Amino acid sequence: MRLRVLFLLVLFPLFAVCAPLPIPDQGPALRIQGSNTIGAALGPALVKGLMEHQGLQAAHSEPAEGANEQRVIGKTRQGKTVTIEVAAHGSSTGFTALKKLTADLAASSRPIKDSELVDLEPLGDLKSPEAEQVIAIDGLAIILHPQNPLNSLNTEQLAQIFNGEISTWEALGGVGGPIHLYARDDQSGTYDTFKELVLRLRGTPLASGAKRFESSEQLSDAVSQDPQGIGFIGLPYVRRVKAVAIVDGDSQPMLPLNSLIATEDYPLSRRLFFYLPPSSRNPWAKALVDFSQSSKGQAIVAANGFIAQQVQAMAVEPRASMPGDYQAIAREAQRLTVNFRFEEGSASLDNKARQDLQRVVAYLKSHNKLDKQVTLVGFGDAKNDPQRAALLSKLRAMAVRRELVKNGVVLRDIRGFGAQMPVATNAADEGRIKNRRVEVWVY
Repeated sequence: MRLRVLFLLVLFPLFAVCAPLPIPDQGPALRIQGSNTIGAALGPALVKGLMEHQGLQAAHSEPAEGANEQRVIGKTRQGKTVTIEVAAHGSSTGFTALKKLTADLAASSRPIKDSELVDLEPLGDLKSPEAEQVIAIDGLAIILHPQNPLNSLNTEQLAQIFNGEISTWEALGGVGGPIHLYARDDQSGTYDTFKELVLRLRGTPLASGAKRFESSEQLSDAVSQDPQGIGFIGLPYVRRVKAVAIVDGDSQPMLPLNSLIATEDYPLSRRLFFYLPPSSRNPWAKALVDFSQSSKGQAIVAANGFIAQQVQAMAVEPRASMPGDYQAIAREAQRLTVNFRFEEGSASLDNKARQDLQRVVAYLKSHNKLDKQVTLVGFGDAKNDPQRAALLSKLRAMAVRRELVKNGVVLRDIRGFGAQMPVATNAADEGRIKNRRVEVWVY
C-alpha cells in the first residue's frame, strides 16, 4: 500500500501541568521502572520536558548505579535539586516494582497481563482509563543485514525462523547459509510483544540458540554487522539495518511505515504505556502522564522516533484489491490516522479509543469538518458468517457515531465492509480483535 501522508496536525490541548509541583526534601521526586523501549530514551526525554515545563533549569540525564538506569536532574530557580529516577530493565520489572512500592509509575511496551492485574489489585484497577495510559505507538521491525535480498516475510515464516524450524536462508529462497537469531531478553516488553504476536499464537518457543540482548541498540548494531542475522526491534532502533515488509494472514505486505503504525494496521504494531496506580498520591507521576498526552509531550514522542497520537489526514491510493465502494471513498476523501478499536469481547471503546475520540473531535473542529464531512467505515472478522460480520462492522461504526454525535459531529455516512480487507489473521483471537475496527474518513 502506498500512502501519501498529509501533515495536517491537530495539537492536543495542553493539560494543566503548569501549577508548580512540590519538591521533596529528600529522595527522588518520581521513580519510574519498566520497559527498556521507553526507559532508554523516551522516558527520560519526557521527564526532561516536564521539568522544563515546570520551570526547572539545566535539566539533564546522567547514568545511575546500574546498567540501563538513569537519573534526570533539574534545579529550581532557588537552586534546589530535583531528581527523577528511570530504571529500564523490561516491562515486567515495572509491575513488580509497583507491587514492591519501589516505583511510582510503570513503563510498559505491552498491555498489563491478567495475572499482574490481579496481583496489583490492592493499588486499584490498573485497567481503568485513568490508570492505563497509551503514550505512543511503536512498531516491531523485523530487521536484516542491509545486503540481505529478502523484502517480505509472513508471520508464519517468522515463527518458524525464530523457533529454529527454518534454519537456513536458502529455505526462504535466499542465500547465506545458517540463519543467526537475535532477540531481546526475557524481561523485555519487546520480547513479550514478539512472543504474543508471533511465537505464542503458533505454539512455538524461541530457539535456545538465539543471542539475547537487554539493550535494543546493541541488538540492532549486532544484526547490522552480521549478513546472516535476523532480529526484532522497536521502530526507533532500526538504525543501520534493513526492515522487511510483514504479512499476517490475508493482509497486504506492510512495511513499518509511520502511517500504518499510527492506525495499528501494521501487523507488528504495539502500544506503549504508562501505568499509574489509582492509589498513587505522587503529583509528579500524574503530571508526567498528563504531560505525555499533551501536544508538547507528543512532540517529544515523535522526536524520539515513535509514532505520536496526533491526528493527521492521509490520502490512500485506491487498489484493485479494495472493494469498489471503498475505492470510491478513497478517491474522494482522506483517512485519519486513527482506528477505533474495542475492548475484548465488547462493543465498548477501549482506553486508547476513548482518548482518540477527543483527538478526532478536536481535529474536526479545527478543520471545520463537523457538519456532514465525516464517513465512518467499519470492519469485522470472518468467523463463520459473512452476513453477521457485515452487520457487526456497521454496528461498531454506529457505536463510534453515537460518541461523535454527543460531541456535535453530524455524520455524512456510515459504511460496513464486514470481513473484507483484513489487517491481521482471523485464525487467532488477537488477529480478529485487530480486524474489528472503525476508520474515519473526512471530505
